[in-house]
Amino acid sequence: MLEECQLVYDDVMENMEKSIHHLQREFQSIRAGKASPSMLDGVMVDFYGVSTPINQTSNVTSPDPRQIIVQPWDKSQISNIEKAIMAANLGFNPKNEGEVLRIIVPAVTEERRKDLVKQAKSEAEDAKIAIRNSRRSGNDEAKQLEKEGVAEDDVKKLQDDIQKLTDDFVSKVDKLFDAKEKDIMTI
Repeated sequence: MLEECQLVYDDVMENMEKSIHHLQREFQSIRAGKASPSMLDGVMVDFYGVSTPINQTSNVTSPDPRQIIVQPWDKSQISNIEKAIMAANLGFNPKNEGEVLRIIVPAVTEERRKDLVKQAKSEAEDAKIAIRNSRRSGNDEAKQLEKEGVAEDDVKKLQDDIQKLTDDFVSKVDKLFDAKEKDIMTI
């Protein structure tokens, strides 16, 4: 494969890998009934006047599948952290125990599980769209290479390789979604 074609291929692959990594991060934030410290990843705390991620203000752990413990490094900030968790609208009601915040994660109802599966499916579809957009931009770059004098056969091979890559990544998205759906629906 020509160097120009290889660069286009590598660029497309990198963009598709980013789509997969983004999907995995989104799936981590969709709770499947088990408590996980990553459930609080989006919570921003007003920490001495600066909006700071909760994991940079506290030690966040999950000692068992039903609870999350938030232990602030600065005990004077516990009320700000509690307010931030409430404001994040995650459906959690932290219990202030002086030194730590204890969050009991409620069991997920069947209806809520179905909603979570819909949310996961939507994220998977967004990832597929991003992958197809990467394919389209890669094919556009390939056509541009052809206009710049790269042989038609090389461009055709590049487009075929990009299509195979797209099929592989769409398949990965489907596998990730199937695993997440199984995880969500398992009681």
